[in-house]
Amino acid sequence: CNKIMKPIDGSCCQPQPPLTLIQKLAFCFFSLSIVGYIIISVIHRNNFRKNKSCTDLESGEEKKPAISTPNVSTLEMLLHSFCKLGLIMIYFYLCDRANLFMKENKFYTHSSFFIPIVYILVLGVFYTENTKEIKMQNREKTNTFQSAILILCVVFFSKDSLLEPVFVNKINFHTKTVLENVPGFFIYPLSLSFDSFQVLFRLNFLVVVLCIVMDRPYQFYYFVPLVTVWFMIIYATLAIWPQIVQKKANGNCLWHFGLLVKLTCLLTCIYFLSYSQGAFEKIFSFWPLSKCFELNGNVYEWWFRWKLDRYVVFHGMLFAFIYLALQKCQMISEGKGDPLFSNRVSNVLLFISVVSFLIYSVWASSCKNKTECNELHPSVSVVQILAFILIRNIPGYVRSVYSSFFAWFGKISLELFICQYHIWLAADTKGILVLIPGYPMFNVLVSTFIFVCVAHEISQITNDLAQIVVPKDNSTLLKRLLCIAGFFSGLLLFSAMQDQSRH
Repeated sequence: CNKIMKPIDGSCCQPQPPLTLIQKLAFCFFSLSIVGYIIISVIHRNNFRKNKSCTDLESGEEKKPAISTPNVSTLEMLLHSFCKLGLIMIYFYLCDRANLFMKENKFYTHSSFFIPIVYILVLGVFYTENTKEIKMQNREKTNTFQSAILILCVVFFSKDSLLEPVFVNKINFHTKTVLENVPGFFIYPLSLSFDSFQVLFRLNFLVVVLCIVMDRPYQFYYFVPLVTVWFMIIYATLAIWPQIVQKKANGNCLWHFGLLVKLTCLLTCIYFLSYSQGAFEKIFSFWPLSKCFELNGNVYEWWFRWKLDRYVVFHGMLFAFIYLALQKCQMISEGKGDPLFSNRVSNVLLFISVVSFLIYSVWASSCKNKTECNELHPSVSVVQILAFILIRNIPGYVRSVYSSFFAWFGKISLELFICQYHIWLAADTKGILVLIPGYPMFNVLVSTFIFVCVAHEISQITNDLAQIVVPKDNSTLLKRLLCIAGFFSGLLLFSAMQDQSRH
């Protein structure tokens, strides 16, 4: 029994950290939400029963009810969502903060690493269906792609990430996930509308709640800050004068030139920051940015994560630009069963893509020096990603099918990736959660089932709250944004006071 995670031991005597003021306030908020929901639900159901149909004693016929189903108010929906979220957060806290469940160490073997991957990939193939939309990057294929990446990342996390080939492939999968979302963000309508804020809300809601409940910094869940910042960079690049949207670009080719100028400026800024660590750290060392991006008292971890994927957004925006230009010039064919280009061009590109994909995979798997691989990765990772996209989309048949199994998981990929930190893995991903001691396989099955169910429920809660918190009306949206800004300001001030009291 020990409080330090050792290579051959489990940890069963970790001291439970004391509750912070922010955690106590969160507990009170969720408790009030549960009580409030129960009270409103009881009142609402009593009112509904009063309006239900009654039997006419004279005729013996049942009268039609005035109200057939209870109308759920916005307040009741809000409290219901927070009620479910509160119960889920209690489970999170009990799994990874309370001294209730043991955490055992992760052991790497080739069989435990590759067998689950092969099994899941084969299972996904059996759920192949025809896609409703046959465009190059439709939602179903994007969900499938993200799900496959996520499953492999989860397997990587559960093994020894110090192995260089595993680590290189893991960061490559993170890069693929970021790049996969760039074309969608790039083609997004350029307006300060509720759609853009809903994207940011869905990206950050779960992480902000976990930062409060689990007492962890925002940068601890590094993938969400990374995607959030890149989304804002894409938005800012397109939104600054002169604004360039798809309609303008299709109407006049000069807008294409303007967009290329913007992309060149973005690449220049990225290149400058990547070779000026001092300037980068100064930008993110100012309060309140420092509270969001510091980890262990400095922003080095954020600098390291950002630098690994520094060119991925530029590559993604350039890919989206070329894709839209080819569409306008009618140089690609996205019909069902048709190759993406002419037969000769498609065959040549497909051969080059397969060769490039294999060469990069061999290089990544044979990597022995993590530092050298990290330096090369930002520049060359686009080769394998672009090769995969072309292999996936050039043949007409391959482009028109997808795996519904992976697509379902892809819809909750963000929640799965974040939840694994505490309720599938544990000890902040350093160990594996043990719900059933002594039965490792049964424990994995049970914890995985709960993990997937919780992630799916959180996804539903996030979508429901996004509809309520981020309305379509601009004036209401502005008021909500001011309230959210006030909430975050108070949260950062409480966090600063907490840090001072600790020191």
